[in-house]
Amino acid sequence: MIETPRLRLRAWREDDKPAFAGLVNTPAMMAHFGGVRPRVEIDALIDAQMAKQSADGHCMWAVETRGDGALVGICGLRIGGHPDTPVDGMYELGWRIAERYWGQGIAREAAEASRDWGWANTPARTIAAWTNPGNAPSWGLMFRIGMTRRPDLDFRHPRFLESDDPIGDMIVYAIDRP
Repeated sequence: MIETPRLRLRAWREDDKPAFAGLVNTPAMMAHFGGVRPRVEIDALIDAQMAKQSADGHCMWAVETRGDGALVGICGLRIGGHPDTPVDGMYELGWRIAERYWGQGIAREAAEASRDWGWANTPARTIAAWTNPGNAPSWGLMFRIGMTRRPDLDFRHPRFLESDDPIGDMIVYAIDRP
């Protein structure tokens, strides 16, 4: 779907599920997502992305290296689906890149490619991304790819409405169509 100098972003396949679960369902990777989750939840994330690809023509795609085809994570665009929040219906840019690839610029390369694909292939007027305030690497990347902090769009993640866990407090960054 999308190729960069080092990466390929592509639609998910059923056989990606075991490798993806192994990459992202670790304490460090899931620290800002509520902790390690049952495998069925990780598989459901991929099922949801496959459904979004089919319905919308895009999703948060599988990210693999071009050199050896190794799966390194997830990155792409989806239409936000958090009802009763300021981001419902917005185009969301998101990523999760495996720990062993941190610090290599892979998240940035994939995020910029996804953002640019969004401008070229969707009617999005704005692309947003969100995380909790403690996830400095993520919101730092949002800033580095040209996004601006948007406190007016901050929200409480629906998955954490019954909890006072600060992980559910979402800060939002966004960028308008150039």
